[in-house]
Amino acid sequence: MITCRDVYNLQLDGVELLTGETGLDRMVSWTYMVQTRPFSDHMNPGNFALIVVDYVRFTMESVFDVMTELNDLSISGLAVSIENDRECIPKKLIAHALELQLPLFFVRWEGASFVDIAQSVGKLILENEVRNKRTGDYLYNLLFGYEVNAKYVEKISAQFGLDFSKPYRVGIIVIDRKYGVNLEQNEHTYEYYTDCLNREVIHVKKKPMYMRFLNKFVLLFEATETKETEHELEAVLTELDNRPQFRNLIRGTCILGNTYTNPSDFGKSYQEAKSLIPKKDILPNPRHKKVLSASSMGIYKFMFNSGNQQEILDYCNDRLRKLEEYDHANGTYLQETLVAYYMNRFNIGKTADELFVHRNSLQYRLKKIEEILDYSLDDSMEYLDLVNCILIKKLMFL
Repeated sequence: MITCRDVYNLQLDGVELLTGETGLDRMVSWTYMVQTRPFSDHMNPGNFALIVVDYVRFTMESVFDVMTELNDLSISGLAVSIENDRECIPKKLIAHALELQLPLFFVRWEGASFVDIAQSVGKLILENEVRNKRTGDYLYNLLFGYEVNAKYVEKISAQFGLDFSKPYRVGIIVIDRKYGVNLEQNEHTYEYYTDCLNREVIHVKKKPMYMRFLNKFVLLFEATETKETEHELEAVLTELDNRPQFRNLIRGTCILGNTYTNPSDFGKSYQEAKSLIPKKDILPNPRHKKVLSASSMGIYKFMFNSGNQQEILDYCNDRLRKLEEYDHANGTYLQETLVAYYMNRFNIGKTADELFVHRNSLQYRLKKIEEILDYSLDDSMEYLDLVNCILIKKLMFL
């Protein structure tokens, strides 16, 4: 997706940026020639607005209110031209654009025409779509191709800087939305959301491959122990869904498949993520997480497949490995502490009494558990999953 910065970088003759540098990263969906009210009937979020002060429909004084109204409709930037350059852009208007963090451009009457601007913006958008299609084609072939051979993998890694000696996983971003009365406007808002999503995802630090596939958005990224990309995606989707134009209307959730090193298995990761999509709204999610995976579903995932006892035991062993290793090496009882704290309804005093330890010692144990597992015990679903694993292992070995 292109931005006002891309428009500015065109350096078109007769076009000057007056203010709003902090808003140059606003995304541009298309251009919009401001003419008659109500603007909301014609303009869509992300439009780069073009307005002529012709002293008939618009005067310089009226542009001030028009700017406010257009900004409320989520325009990306505003370009103003004045008939015959009869006056300068007033300082009041420039200050208002600065306050709104809205890029404000001045277009000289004898300089670039709005047609030039519209054509240049359209060309940028189309070129961007071509680049995205190229990436999408590569990713599509990697996930769904009949033959993923070493030569093709080498070509992809060279084109996109991927290191397939490291583990990767697939994520599918599913978008849920509510429909209002104006279906056309709803569709434009949805398209603008997807444009925003596209831009945010391609700027994620690890540079995932990304494509739009049917009504879903698919990405392939390197999986690390710190879950850096997962955390970034969580932040991206949370911020995006909370923007005023999207709040309570559109929400995105990223479903993750398992991690694989062999590129021929990446399609399997996609299918695993896809199989979890129907379950995302069934299981409790009190923290309203935006990034979900089989692991985040905990032991409940075995309810949705033909799991056997060994598979469940393997899962429990993997979840408890760090705690078991620490207890074994240090002679501690962190797993028993977790269960006791849960059974005593998270009451510090009662749990300390049951375990015959001081309250401070109990709090130290709980902090140590959080440190070892690298997550907060305030996450009730993670906590419950750990307790389930501890109890299931005990029951299996009775």
